[in-house]
This record gives sequence, structure tokens and C-alpha cells, in this order.
Amino acid sequence: MKRVTKAVFPVAGLGTRFLPATKASPKEMLPVVDKPLIQYAAEEAINAGIDELIFVTGRNKRSIEDHFDKAYELEAELAAKNKQDLLKIVRNILPSRVSCVYIRQPEALGLGHAVLCAKQIVGDDPFAVILADDLINHGTGVVRQMVELYNRHQCSVIGVENIPREDTGSYGIVKASPVSAGLYKMESIVEKPKPAQAPSTLAVVGRYILTPAIFSCLEKVQAGAGGEIQLTDGIADLLRQETIYAYEFAGRRYDCGNKFGYLQATVEYALEHPELKDQFRAYLKSLKP
Repeated sequence: MKRVTKAVFPVAGLGTRFLPATKASPKEMLPVVDKPLIQYAAEEAINAGIDELIFVTGRNKRSIEDHFDKAYELEAELAAKNKQDLLKIVRNILPSRVSCVYIRQPEALGLGHAVLCAKQIVGDDPFAVILADDLINHGTGVVRQMVELYNRHQCSVIGVENIPREDTGSYGIVKASPVSAGLYKMESIVEKPKPAQAPSTLAVVGRYILTPAIFSCLEKVQAGAGGEIQLTDGIADLLRQETIYAYEFAGRRYDCGNKFGYLQATVEYALEHPELKDQFRAYLKSLKP
């Protein structure tokens, strides 16, 4: 049985919804309180036992690589000023057992293409795909839940969330039959159906455990609207070859790909932050309705 030890992070998107903030800085580096979105995603992967992080990057994404790299000058400055707590934070962004690989996606040709760019690094191993835009608050992390399911069933697992029917046009939607509490056997998947045509209200969100067979499926996918290769189409083809489960995960998801979801995450994470929560809650209560 092969373990899931690799995670792919597609981070080449332009982040146009957050312009001008993302003109020169990646959206994945937007902070929620005191950590960027990409660090939350990396920590979730590491907590699931993953030790190889594969970042599929694009132009203007160098700050992601710098964030996970050693910062000699900063560490020297903090050490000289005896700021040991901050020094510890900077030095422990990643455990020593974890390695990072960076691959350039030459053109923004869709999520499926971004995953396909990681083929040579992933090889014949099962792997996770994590979208940092989807920040999910859960003690042990959603990827860990999904890795445990993969270990039990030895097949791909897709993270899903039950959404209002009127929102189906913004998601990939699965048709599936229940297996146990929160677990479904997938029958089909369709990208952004109108509410009346949606087969269910189970929406695919940014967490996947995939077998390496997905790569041959993605290589056959024809580019759709905008010239993009959709991961949903690759999964639909994989479903014709292998069993795939949809998993309605435990945890609260914040869609940080849009401003309102990002603001929700910022407020609620601040209300949980050990240094800020009391002061911040008092501040919110002081605001006039």
C-alpha cells in the first residue's frame, strides 16, 4: 500500500478579485491574522503526514518560495535583538523533514493543467491537491481525514460540501450514492450546472486525494472555455476507470477566493487567536450597529 506523502498546490492564478492587492503579490500570500493562506494549506498537508510540497507557480509568485525558504538576514537580526519567540516562529514555518519543489506553469491553462504540470514529480504515487483559497478550520485538518479514507479504501477521494442549490453554478457538482455518514460513492460529476440541472447539492471544494491515473486522464482532456483544462473533466474520465469517493468533510470552510469569504475568515480566526481574541471581541462589541 502506497502512502500519501506528496501534495500539489496550484498557485499560479492571477488573483484578479483582489486587485490591486495582488498586482505584485500572490493571493496565496494574503494574511489571515498573522499567517498567509498558503501556510495554512501547507500546515494542513504536513499534519496529514505529507512531507513533499509541490508548488505549481507562475509569474510574480517568488514570494511563496521566499516564505518557505531560510531567511538568513531576518534570523540574524532577530537573534541580535534577542527576539527568541519571533526567531522560533520564523525558523519553524516548515519542519526539517519537509521538502519543497517549485514548478512553473508557463500559461494559466486551468486547474487540470496545473495538476498535470506536477506529473514528473508525483510519479506513480497517490497525492493530495490543496487549493489555498479554500481555508478550512478544523482541528486535525481535512486532508488528514481524507488520507485516512484513502488508506482504508485505496481510491481517490474528493472533498465536497453541501451548498444551497442556487449556488451550484459556481461549483463542480457530484452525483453520488451514500455509503456511510458523510461518505458517498461517486456516479458522475458536472462543472457549474444551473440549479435546475444540478444532480445534487454536493459541491467539490479545494481538497482532493488522487491516484496517479488522473494524469493520463488529464492528458486526454480537451481544453474548454477560455482554453482551460478542467480538473473536473479529468475526474469524470477517471471515474470511468476507478471507484472515487466523495467525502463531506468535518470543518468550516471559508472561500478566501472572494473578498467576503476572506473577511469572514479574518474576523473568525482573530476571535480564536490566543493573543488577540479578548481584545478583538471587545472591539467588535464596541462598534455601533
